[in-house]
Amino acid sequence: MSSKLFVGNLSFKTTENELQDAFAAYGTVLEANLMMDRATGRPRGFGFITMSTPEEAQAAIDALSGSSLDGRALTVNVAKPREERSGGGGGGGRREYSGGSGGGGGGRNRY
Repeated sequence: MSSKLFVGNLSFKTTENELQDAFAAYGTVLEANLMMDRATGRPRGFGFITMSTPEEAQAAIDALSGSSLDGRALTVNVAKPREERSGGGGGGGRREYSGGSGGGGGGRNRY
């Protein structure tokens, strides 16, 4: 088991220090990170905690999952490795057509 935990359903008022303090009761917290929205700089409502051992991480999961912090019931579980994102979606297909003349506007004015 990993010692890195996902913590979800956080209040937007919760600080990294408050998060770290809540988990410190169950072992040594090596790192506490709240995820922030890049565009607004506001919290996204989840974060990650790294405990010093898998046993401490399990103790924190057992004690804090479903418990209340800043009026919200926490979701606490082992963090999953980040999946590789594909370039799909809106503009992903355009890369396939790199190079070429660009085909547009310039030809119209010649006639």
